[in-house]
Amino acid sequence: MIAAFQSPGAMLNLGVISLRWYGLLIAVAVFIGIWLSQRLARQRQLDPDVIADLAIWLVIGAIPAARLYYVAFNWAYYQEHLDQVVQIWRGGIAIHGAILGGMAAMALFTYWRRLSFWQIGDVIVPSLILGQAIGRWGNFFNSEAFGAPTDLPWKLYIPAHHRPPGLLAEAYYHPTFLYESLWNLAVFALLLWLFGQPRYQKPGTLLLTYAIAYSLGRFWIEGLRLDSLMLGPLRIAQVVSLAWIALGVWGLFRLYSQGKTLPDWQSH
Repeated sequence: MIAAFQSPGAMLNLGVISLRWYGLLIAVAVFIGIWLSQRLARQRQLDPDVIADLAIWLVIGAIPAARLYYVAFNWAYYQEHLDQVVQIWRGGIAIHGAILGGMAAMALFTYWRRLSFWQIGDVIVPSLILGQAIGRWGNFFNSEAFGAPTDLPWKLYIPAHHRPPGLLAEAYYHPTFLYESLWNLAVFALLLWLFGQPRYQKPGTLLLTYAIAYSLGRFWIEGLRLDSLMLGPLRIAQVVSLAWIALGVWGLFRLYSQGKTLPDWQSH
């Protein structure tokens, strides 16, 4: 027998209150991320209140950037539906956009406060990848971000109105949201283990490891998806993943083979 599972719907109904699973999961991820990052900050003798202050910057930087990134690479659709550009609650945010926006906000914050960008980044990335693992389930509830048709035992049922044109007869697809969520949990475990070995680390190690480890999984999983953001024939997420892998490898090589530090605000 081939088993299957499917989304119960995008809304969580609690009597008189209805919430969108996508927004609820993002909120849960943010609160768990702040709590975890503050705990990790204490272990590195950093002020946990700095993390609370930074969290506001990260949200302000990440969420609009995630939406703008998605809209930019779907402009052919949104230029005809401008009223939907701000309707983020309907889904349609790009994690790469969120990460880039969040990193830009963190760069500004650490520059303003004269903190080490890399030390703060090492404290933040375990929470970031855990938040990504949680947030991917928003795609499940929205019946989006799935892969190619499949008959594997863990296949995902997609309602007809969410299926791609030309595949309306295909009911079951790869649950790529699940693949990425599980991959992210594995990366989270790796980063927590590395965090517990501070004597062997230089500032930036965890952030660069995150860039490599997450991107390796994302590159593979993106190849299964049918709804990738495209730039001509290129899958944007795969291009970004390759760039981040290259950047991460270069950074670790600089730290551990060349014995150099990474450029930082705190050193100026």
